Amino acid sequence: MNDYTMPQAAHRLELDGRERLTVSGVEDVERFDETGIVMSTSVGTLVITGEDLHIGQLSLDGGELHVDGRIDSVTYEDQGPARGGFFSRLFG
Repeated sequence: MNDYTMPQAAHRLELDGRERLTVSGVEDVERFDETGIVMSTSVGTLVITGEDLHIGQLSLDGGELHVDGRIDSVTYEDQGPARGGFFSRLFG
């Protein structure tokens, strides 16, 4: 058996003002609408909130996502037990 594991994709955030965000290391976009985007990254779940949010470009092959709109917060979710946290308040 081979014990080789894939290297973790590089994760980077670049925020230009509050209007444009580029995220690398994106593995999957779980949910999105004009007020929030939830994505899986190589370092955990990332939640973006704001207004008039739009995914301008998404490349899961390259692991890069571009978000346009008014960005209010960028938050990493802990992988703790389900306890009705931020996700349920945001999308519940």
